[in-house]
Amino acid sequence: MGEISNGISKKEMKIPEIKFTKLFINGSFVDSYSGKTFETIDPRNGEVIAKISEGDKEDVDLAVKAARQAFDHGKWPRMSGHERGRIMMKFADLVEQHKEELAALDSIDAGKLFAAGVHGDIPHSLNLLRYYAGAADKIHGETLKLAGEYQGYTLKEPIGVVGHIIPWNFPTTMFFLKVSPALAAGCTMIVKPAEQTPLSALFYAHLAKEAGIPDGVLNVVNGFGHTAGAAISSHMDVDAVSFTGSTEVGRLIMEAAAKSNLKSVSLELGGKSPLIIFDDADLDMAVSLASLAIFYNKGEICVAGSRVFVQEKIYDAFVKKAAESAKNWVVGDPFDPQVQQGPQVDKQQFEKVLSYIEHGKSEGATLLTGGKPCCDKGYYIEPTIFTDVKEEMMIAKDEIFGPVMSLMKFKTIEEAIEKANATKYGLAAGIVTKDLNIANKVSRSVRAGSIWINCYFAFDADAPFGGYKMSGFGRDLGLNALDKYLQVKSVVTPLYNSPWL
Repeated sequence: MGEISNGISKKEMKIPEIKFTKLFINGSFVDSYSGKTFETIDPRNGEVIAKISEGDKEDVDLAVKAARQAFDHGKWPRMSGHERGRIMMKFADLVEQHKEELAALDSIDAGKLFAAGVHGDIPHSLNLLRYYAGAADKIHGETLKLAGEYQGYTLKEPIGVVGHIIPWNFPTTMFFLKVSPALAAGCTMIVKPAEQTPLSALFYAHLAKEAGIPDGVLNVVNGFGHTAGAAISSHMDVDAVSFTGSTEVGRLIMEAAAKSNLKSVSLELGGKSPLIIFDDADLDMAVSLASLAIFYNKGEICVAGSRVFVQEKIYDAFVKKAAESAKNWVVGDPFDPQVQQGPQVDKQQFEKVLSYIEHGKSEGATLLTGGKPCCDKGYYIEPTIFTDVKEEMMIAKDEIFGPVMSLMKFKTIEEAIEKANATKYGLAAGIVTKDLNIANKVSRSVRAGSIWINCYFAFDADAPFGGYKMSGFGRDLGLNALDKYLQVKSVVTPLYNSPWL
């Protein structure tokens, strides 16, 4: 089993004050229309952190009304890109001033490592916000060369009111992944954070107002997917929806968009990403990457390298070293700086992962290591590795979203490509090899939106991210992400007596 750590000082265990629990609509924190609340739970111990206002259709209507007013008549879309960018930079500075408090909120709400939040998630999110702040004054159309006696050009205009429905696994990163390009484009928006992890989104709404983002531009409605999320997806006055989450919910959002106003939809959905390790790879590096790819963030990441294919010549040696690495992987309280893996986000996800582990054993896979709950309380699971995995097994096909690695063997490059593509998903893939020709061939053959060669989780603000197949469509990150929040308009005027066309 993974090593268990309990070496936590009182300072590291300190729970931040919960300052914001209401809905944020039109620049103010307000109770929900119904007055209902729901509990947000600390996955370290199953205890209630706070009661959160529960938004529903009536609250979404109010938030959309505020966003529509801010878009149709407010300052934000009519500011220069330079001015929007300046306010976004101030927003980033305020987030940076509160980074430890915000990282602690994500730790108690989602079980995320505190150190990873302070040194990873929040700095990465600040990079995103500042990247798009810098892009805000560089959004422009182009001059067209028309065939007739006309002058033509295009305008890029903000699409309007946007609904962002974000998941629980990276509350801070996902908030800024969606909000930053939409703000830069001049849109107004409603954010629905996952019901498991609303705390940091509410804090960010408070900081946005402090930074000078006008009322109604950024609204946050806490609530559940089948109520608040459904209301956003089907709202006749929402112009676009951007969603990250499961493929099943993505289908529902598309259906709701089609049945309402045919709003624009972008989806970043599930994954079952392959990590392909060739026999010329540095074995220690390969094991390190494979462990990171599946156990980082307790496997709760859409691009987790859950299917690991190892070429037969090094397979046995890899299995031995991977088992040792998993046994030394430290599981425990996310505030402990020695810990590498915290608890699953909630009891439901905890039980789901354990059920997949039981399916793996019953279908005939060999449990190499892990496979059990650990720690005295909370939703902790040992880092788990299966060998003798067949492609038709549930653990090889389904997105588990937990610390469960499926190890499989291959002989040839062609077999590796075929196995990697034998999935309904296509979000990411990893390749470990010293051979540039192999890397080039495989990276062009695997049907996935991101390919990482001799690295993993190599996200960057400038690198577009999104899926093939049932992993969705549309791109986050990079300048491409702006396109989701912009409309292209052609403007044509006649030319009279012009010396040239």
